[in-house]
Amino acid sequence: MTTSFTRRTVLASMGAALATPAFLKRANAAEVTLKLHSMLPAPATMNTQFFEPWIEEIRTASEGAIDIQLFPSMQLGGKPGQLPDQVRQGICDISWTLPVYSPDRFPVAETLALPFMVTNAEKTSVVMHKLMDEFGQDEYPGTKTLGFHTHDGGKFHTREGLIHTADDLKGLKLRAPNQATGKLLELMGAETVFFPVTEMVVGLSNGVIDGCCLPYEVVPAFKLQELTKFSSAPAPASRGLYANTFSMLMNQRVYENLSDDLRKVIDDHSGIALSQRIGRQFDTFEQMGKEVVIKQGNTIGEIAAEEISAWREIAQPVHQAWIDKLNDRGLDGAAILNRANELLDADQPA
Repeated sequence: MTTSFTRRTVLASMGAALATPAFLKRANAAEVTLKLHSMLPAPATMNTQFFEPWIEEIRTASEGAIDIQLFPSMQLGGKPGQLPDQVRQGICDISWTLPVYSPDRFPVAETLALPFMVTNAEKTSVVMHKLMDEFGQDEYPGTKTLGFHTHDGGKFHTREGLIHTADDLKGLKLRAPNQATGKLLELMGAETVFFPVTEMVVGLSNGVIDGCCLPYEVVPAFKLQELTKFSSAPAPASRGLYANTFSMLMNQRVYENLSDDLRKVIDDHSGIALSQRIGRQFDTFEQMGKEVVIKQGNTIGEIAAEEISAWREIAQPVHQAWIDKLNDRGLDGAAILNRANELLDADQPA
């Protein structure tokens, strides 16, 4: 009797173990660990308020099967412009990249980085995702695109004096956020240099530049409120000066090697909904950054809508040059710019 009971007990226990191996495995250990490479320092809001919660959401949705490790400050080596290749080559599994750091390589993704191609971050991010779906499907071979977004429109942050008109830009040495915006600033008389945002503190500290053109959200991560004293922003009804574009990428082989249910977790946490969410978050980051500038006691000024309209006319050759560049790549440059403007002007991008 005792032997029979023991045998039944053992068999029942074995049966229970065999019936729930996936649950036990996912409850106790990750099936796959992914490396996410970020160019920004660990305290940056993109890391703490987007990546970390997103990572936890994926861990929860996968019942612990997917673990994503965040490596900030380019800890896996290389420079920000190399991040798309690092994803494709498998140096990292996921990354968040700026197309403008590899100029002309991802022309459709870079299009919304032209001057005056931004409303707010949420809407412009949705526009970018739709533009990439329609025209940019082939730009990132070897990767699965998880999302696209922009930040809010850039502002001038200068060491001495506000910017009210184009005349105020003459002779200023400014860090340009990308090549196209740099060309516009040069047309208005500024001297521009371009280097990644991660190198900007040195440029401001040693006097190589008099200021920079950036959204407020970047300010706290690099303590720019201590290095500049004046911020100048377009009037609220105007298009923003510029917005850099971002692409969130995953290695295609790694994605395809996931089980069906784990691929679904990634799919459920990517796509246009993710693009819109990041954009919305960047609008929140923008207000947070502005509050830091205000708290520092810096002076904030407004560039009148009429002045911005005049600047948009000055920017027309920059836009035409981009259309020609897209045409040279076998794309329909005018159609891409027209579609982008149509989506930006619509009440809801369709």
